[in-house]
Amino acid sequence: MFRTIVLVAALLQAGAAPKAGLDVPFTQFTLPNGMHVILHEDHTVPLVTVNVWYHVGSAREKPGRTGFAHLFEHLMFMGSKHAKYGDFDRLLEAAGGTNNASTAEDRTNYYIDVPSNALELALFLESDRMAYLLDAMSPKTVDAQRDVVKNERREGVENAPYGMASIEIAGMLYPKGHPYRWPVIGHMEDLTAASYEDVVEFFRTYYQPANASLVVAGDIEPAGTRALVEKWFAEVKPGTAPLPPIDYPRPNVTAVQKKTITDRVQLPRLYLTWVSPPHLTPGDAELDVVSSLLAGGKNSRLYKRLVYELQIAQDVAAVQASKTLNSEYQIIVTARPNASIDRIRGIVDEELRRLQQAPPSDREFQRALNQIESSFYDRMERIGAYGGVGDQLNAYYFAAGNPGYFNEDLARYRALSPADVTAAAARFLPLDRRVELIVEPQK
Repeated sequence: MFRTIVLVAALLQAGAAPKAGLDVPFTQFTLPNGMHVILHEDHTVPLVTVNVWYHVGSAREKPGRTGFAHLFEHLMFMGSKHAKYGDFDRLLEAAGGTNNASTAEDRTNYYIDVPSNALELALFLESDRMAYLLDAMSPKTVDAQRDVVKNERREGVENAPYGMASIEIAGMLYPKGHPYRWPVIGHMEDLTAASYEDVVEFFRTYYQPANASLVVAGDIEPAGTRALVEKWFAEVKPGTAPLPPIDYPRPNVTAVQKKTITDRVQLPRLYLTWVSPPHLTPGDAELDVVSSLLAGGKNSRLYKRLVYELQIAQDVAAVQASKTLNSEYQIIVTARPNASIDRIRGIVDEELRRLQQAPPSDREFQRALNQIESSFYDRMERIGAYGGVGDQLNAYYFAAGNPGYFNEDLARYRALSPADVTAAAARFLPLDRRVELIVEPQK
């Protein structure tokens, strides 16, 4: 695989698109309890990743009971029936492994990366917390991790520079009750109010095998690995019923909504946010290219004008944050001392308007595509961790129902023209329908 990636990277540097498709072979099957399993064999290095996605994120929470999905990211490491508190990390570290987890609006994922001779240990630990977490969980452990999460919110959100911006923006962007309105980490009062019974109900509803998918990727032998997966996961009891997808109307921003807040920061910052097309739907790839054109490196349009030429901005970023129900497109500019936010916003709008009225040059467009493809192949150089091949197999299964969606994903970008990007910028980033948040330093 590595030699293939090097070849593709060389082609990209030469400005030529690779013609051959990406080959990521896998097998897949579903256990009787409903858990979907994907196996990918790659003997490049003697490592294996065990990657589990639970198809639940903060969007599944109820108003007034937020933060549960992220709370489980902590509880899942507090011990299970056959792996007591502390065993999870102790055993993995002794075997030379690493692990971590993350939570978003639509999913929660866990990964364990270990030397291939420790595969069964990883499968045992992952299956035990899926099957037997509640045997070890108690009101005391929930209370302890609830306090950890509340401290995390204080440190990472309430007392972090610009930390409240995302919460303010979500409150402006989404109506009450919309599942993307509350923060993934939850509201403090909801975390405080959550009962032990609430938490148990959440686990039983969403941490069931039919609501999870498992990828085992790396230095494996598929038939033997399947036998090990069946050994450790087949006894996990199935859930009560299949979970229907979330169906919620896309919010309609009909005007410019403005708000200014103060924070303990040194420099003002401007956030411009739009509701944009969902992941993998028309417009999603186009807006990734828009991000690259506007803020993807020192040759991008906004960086050159705001940071390099005028020197009125400290930094600039643009991103299409792809999600299931709808995505969010955001431009963020941090002003330099004494620079005017109004002037910065005016220049951002000039560049947006210019992109909406005239396609980028072929050279500029190709540079943007090269950046996107280069980032994609960078992730493909590793099997485990976030964004590695194992994680991407799970991500594509979750988003497209096809773990091998790699080539279709890349084809979305290769099929675009400069005119497509201009049309998407005009359609999805109207200057008169968006959320504008300014964070000013406290006096």
